Amino acid sequence: METTHRVVTGDARDLALPDDSVDLVVTSPPYPMIEMWDDIFTSLDPAIGDALDADEGERAFRLMHNVLDSVWGEVVRVLRPGGIACLNVGDATRSLSDGFRSFSNHAEITTRLTDRGLRALPDILWRKPANSATKFMGSGMVPPNAYPTLEHEHVLVFRNGERRSFPPGDETRYESAYFWEERNEWFSDLWELTGETQAIDDGLRERSGAFPLEIPYRLLSMFSVYGDTVLDPFLGTGTTTMAAMVAGRDSVGYDRDDGLLDALDDRVDRAPEQSRVIAQQRLADHREWIQERRAAGEEPGYEAEHYDTAVNTRQERQIRFYAVEDVIRTDDGYRATHSPVEE
Repeated sequence: METTHRVVTGDARDLALPDDSVDLVVTSPPYPMIEMWDDIFTSLDPAIGDALDADEGERAFRLMHNVLDSVWGEVVRVLRPGGIACLNVGDATRSLSDGFRSFSNHAEITTRLTDRGLRALPDILWRKPANSATKFMGSGMVPPNAYPTLEHEHVLVFRNGERRSFPPGDETRYESAYFWEERNEWFSDLWELTGETQAIDDGLRERSGAFPLEIPYRLLSMFSVYGDTVLDPFLGTGTTTMAAMVAGRDSVGYDRDDGLLDALDDRVDRAPEQSRVIAQQRLADHREWIQERRAAGEEPGYEAEHYDTAVNTRQERQIRFYAVEDVIRTDDGYRATHSPVEE
C-alpha cells in the first residue's frame, strides 16, 4: 500500500482542491478569543485588533468567527457526500473592561456549519490531563466569585448529507475495522487522555496548540477507511498528517506559516516506528481484553483471519494493520509505503 501526503503553504480560505474530493476533515483551528491567536486573526482582519483594543469582546469574537467561516465554506465544498468533518476546538475565557466571561467557540462553530448544510452529529469532549491541583479561577475559599477551570475541549462531528455507502463486503472497509472494545471506548462522548495514551504523541502539544496524536488517529480510525483522503486546513505542526500516515490514509494539509511546516520533516522520520508500536499495542490490548472476557465466562465467537486472536463479531474478522516501511520526500509533501503488520 502507498499513501501520499500533500503539504501546502497557503490560505485555507481558498483551497486548491476539487469539489467533493476529500473523505474526512480532521483539524484544530485557532480558537477565537484565546490570546495566543490574536495576532493571527488580526493579520487576517485588522478590525479584530481594533475591537480587542477597544475591549469589545463580542465584536472581536464575531469577527474572528467570520474569518473561520470562510474556511468552513471551503470545507463544505470539498467534503464528499457522506463525508465526515471532525473539528477540535476549545472554548475561551477572557477578562475585558466589562469583566470576566466565557466565549463558546464550540457553539458558534456548530451554528455556522449547520447553517452551511452539514448535519451535526453527537460530539466528543476530551479532558486534558491536569497539570495543577487548582480547579478554579478567581481567588479565595468562599463563594461566589470563583469559576470552574476549562479542562476539556470539544471534537465537533458533522456529516455532509446521508451516510456514506460501500459495495457489499468491501474488503478495504472490513480491513479498516476496529475491535469491539475499541468501539465501546472510542464512540463514548467523553474521552480522558492519560499519560499512557499520550505516550504515542510527539510532545508538541505546547507548540502552536497542537493536539495529541491520539485524537486524530482515533478519528481517522473511526470515520475513514484505508486509502481515504483526509484534509487538515489548519496543518500547524502536522499532527493530522502524521496520524494519516500512521493510519494508512492519504492526506492534504494547508497552513499559512511555512515555518511550522519545517517541524514535520523531523516528525515523519518516526512514522515507521510509531505505526508499528501503535499496531502492536492495539493487538496486545485486544488480546488482554479477550483473556478478561474468557475469564468472565464469555467466549468470543470468531477468529481473526490475519492474526492469532479471537474477535467478538463477524465484522472484526478481516481487521488488518499496516505499518509504514519508508517515507520519501516529494515536491509537494511525502509518499509513504506500507506493509501489513504480521505476528
